[in-house]
Amino acid sequence: MYEITPPESVHALDLEALRSPDITFWTAWEGNELLGCGALKELDSKSGEVKSMHTAKAHRRRGFAAKILEHIIKEAKRRVYDCLNLETGAFPEFAPARALYTRYGFEYRGLFADYVDDSNSVFMTKKL
Repeated sequence: MYEITPPESVHALDLEALRSPDITFWTAWEGNELLGCGALKELDSKSGEVKSMHTAKAHRRRGFAAKILEHIIKEAKRRVYDCLNLETGAFPEFAPARALYTRYGFEYRGLFADYVDDSNSVFMTKKL
């Protein structure tokens, strides 16, 4: 994220934040090689946030992000959330991520949770 996004606009979680009790974090592996990761943050008893979605550069465009996102959506439904929200980048480099989220039924929305208005961010939601 730091290669593309100004530091004040990076909302990816560091290792300590991923250990928070309201975060569930998953990784996808092929043998000993990390393919990608994603997390689900509980915002409240009825909503969650997709966090820290990332696919290793060498494995992009192979469907791993979709598999991780499907897993997160399935878990959110199991938790009986009404909706899933997310923040992602507004830069062209994030167009594939935005397209993925749109393909899975996410729609653009305004600010949520503790986010502040930032021209480098877009916000999306999916009703479950």
